[in-house]
Amino acid sequence: MAASLLPDLGTEILIPLCAVVGIVFSLFQWFLVSKVKLSPVGESHSNNNKKNGHADYLIEEEEGINDHNVVLKCAEIQSAISEGATSFLFTEYQYVGVFMVAFAILIFVFLGSVEGFSTSSQPCTYDQTKRCKPALATAIFSTISFVLGAITSVVSGFLGMKIATYANARTTLEARKGVGKAFITAFRSGAVMGFLLAANGLLVLFIAINLFKIYYGDDWSGLFEAITGYGLGGSSMALFGRVGGGIYTKAADVGADLVGKVERNIPEDDPRNPAVIADNVGDNVGDIAGMGSDLFGSYAESSCAALVVASISSFGINHEFTAMLYPLLISSVGILVCLITTLFATDFFEIKAVKEIEPALKKQLIISTVLMTIGIAIVTWIALPSSFTIFNFGTQKVVKNWQLFLCVAVGLWAGLIIGFVTEYYTSNAYSPVQDVADSCRTGAATNVIFGLALGYKSVIIPILAIAASIFVSFSFAAMYGIAVAALGMLSTIATGLAIDAYGPISDNAGGIAEMAGMSHRIRERTDALDAAGNTTAAIGKGFAIGSAALVSLALFGAFVSRAAISTVDVLTPKVFIGLIVGAMLPYWFSAMTMKSVGSAALKMVEEVRRQFNTIPGLMEGTAKPDYATCVKISTDASIKEMIPPGALVMLTPLIVGIFFGVETLSGVLAGSLVSGVQVAISASNTGGAWDNAKKYIEAGASEHAQSLGPKGSDPHKAAVIGDTIGDPLKDTSGPSLNILIKLMAVESLVFAPFFATHGGLLFKFL
Repeated sequence: MAASLLPDLGTEILIPLCAVVGIVFSLFQWFLVSKVKLSPVGESHSNNNKKNGHADYLIEEEEGINDHNVVLKCAEIQSAISEGATSFLFTEYQYVGVFMVAFAILIFVFLGSVEGFSTSSQPCTYDQTKRCKPALATAIFSTISFVLGAITSVVSGFLGMKIATYANARTTLEARKGVGKAFITAFRSGAVMGFLLAANGLLVLFIAINLFKIYYGDDWSGLFEAITGYGLGGSSMALFGRVGGGIYTKAADVGADLVGKVERNIPEDDPRNPAVIADNVGDNVGDIAGMGSDLFGSYAESSCAALVVASISSFGINHEFTAMLYPLLISSVGILVCLITTLFATDFFEIKAVKEIEPALKKQLIISTVLMTIGIAIVTWIALPSSFTIFNFGTQKVVKNWQLFLCVAVGLWAGLIIGFVTEYYTSNAYSPVQDVADSCRTGAATNVIFGLALGYKSVIIPILAIAASIFVSFSFAAMYGIAVAALGMLSTIATGLAIDAYGPISDNAGGIAEMAGMSHRIRERTDALDAAGNTTAAIGKGFAIGSAALVSLALFGAFVSRAAISTVDVLTPKVFIGLIVGAMLPYWFSAMTMKSVGSAALKMVEEVRRQFNTIPGLMEGTAKPDYATCVKISTDASIKEMIPPGALVMLTPLIVGIFFGVETLSGVLAGSLVSGVQVAISASNTGGAWDNAKKYIEAGASEHAQSLGPKGSDPHKAAVIGDTIGDPLKDTSGPSLNILIKLMAVESLVFAPFFATHGGLLFKFL
């Protein structure tokens, strides 16, 4: 077998270099965003218009007049949102930190007990004649990599939130100069988050592998088993970030919409609405911090799954370092490709009109996919030998390097297909969402029926795309093929995240424009940015769910290999009971998260009503609402309510593995994957479609939309109700489900040696 063209030293330089380039590029983008100043130029006469307190900025509707006050107001609102988001995340991280320490101890105890905490070396799994490091070492290093993954995940989410809250008011101020300027500010801020996350994830993983190698030496199988903790750490933090953030944002959103829009007939993000600050804080902690941790988790897990399988294939056995790190090389090239792609949006083409926003974002996806295909071809050519073997359930399968290229490419293009199908079903430019909007003529009930039908129908093509990529990649390179297909889908993560983070930043910018009393024209511009952002957020969720399906399957393969199961037979009762229980878990999990949002929203609605009824002058705009109480309701509810769903996901593999054994657990993993993907896609797309149907009526851009409007009409109220039902579906349950299917799989993989040795207690006694 020929060696790869790229020498090991080249790999050692290339991977960290790409990561550093990504970090430098993100800091440069941040520097460009920071040039938009949030303080007025001449402070001297900024106070001359504050005669009667807060009534002024509510009545002032013309831009240009009272300009200084507008800038000051924007800065004030931005700091309120930033403070709210920071304090929530710190509270959440305190709780999650306790969990992290407890779970790290659990990993150490369970994995250490496999060989009774012995420190003597053991025979290697791939070659019984050689001696490898003891199980105790795997326990220690798995625990370290778990903590590393958890910290990287938390930092990714926190930095994303900080950047988003830094950029929201700046986007609002840039919108005064035109929609193009505002778009560039929002998109650059998204890019800061995307590149920081992709580069950090890559760099930490690369450093961890090199440090662990000092101890493990030639025992690569043990080394990469220990690295799996990195994926577990990333995803367990993401679960709490997604669920906690999702409950926070939707409790505030539902409360603000139901009382403000439906009962009081005031516009969205009106400063008189007490829940408005909590709503805007929620966009940052749910959609940004949660999404960042989620995609980091997917990236870490797909890398770990590929590395585990590779370590018992010819790459690991023959100690071919460059070929072994092929997954990391794909991610490295991905950073460079996304860097070029980002310049197309910010520097090469200028957006001049509202209708150019969505095509510009879609072009980002297409350009990055095309360039990445070329990038993958180059990496495959230089990093892999022309022929090698891949571990395939007990046998070694001979694979050619062009076959592995096709595996990665098929994942990459499947991601693009899922993105565009999601866009078709959730963008108000196409007939599915327009049909949902049209159904609002006859009230909320028909709107709900049409929306649910749309969600179920939108599952078909993504599932076929995932199925095709699984078939192709498995046929060519077994489970390793599926792992690298998932990496292919995630290889353009920096661009995906930039597009995704752009949505909540634009949403916040619109909210700030409304609260600062800016003119109708500026609100129209931010609304156009926000509507495009809604669709791209749905595309981002599609990517996250599609990649989660592939990642979960790859982890499942790695788990089956590591637990030494040769076949998973559905006809045996042990496996079948696991399968049917696993398929039920996404419904149980969704029930918990939906009910949490419902009960938190109930408290929020009561509080908002109380303030409108008891604070004199609130509706007239002469008194200020008590924003802090609403922020506190959301914070308390989400911290309390995120624990039961989190416990369900984290404890299920442990209970099933210990009491029922690895066969039943493999059934649970397969069942939760199969049903979780369907539920997640339909929930996300239903919610996205209802949201954009409401925006379609509000914008009134076509004759059809005008016949349903204006704001406050009966069809519009029906659309608001649909949107409110869809909120927890698209922002809490749907996105959290992809973490459920990945997290259970990676947790089973980490604990596989323990379950294989000590698991199945019930069946031992029967």
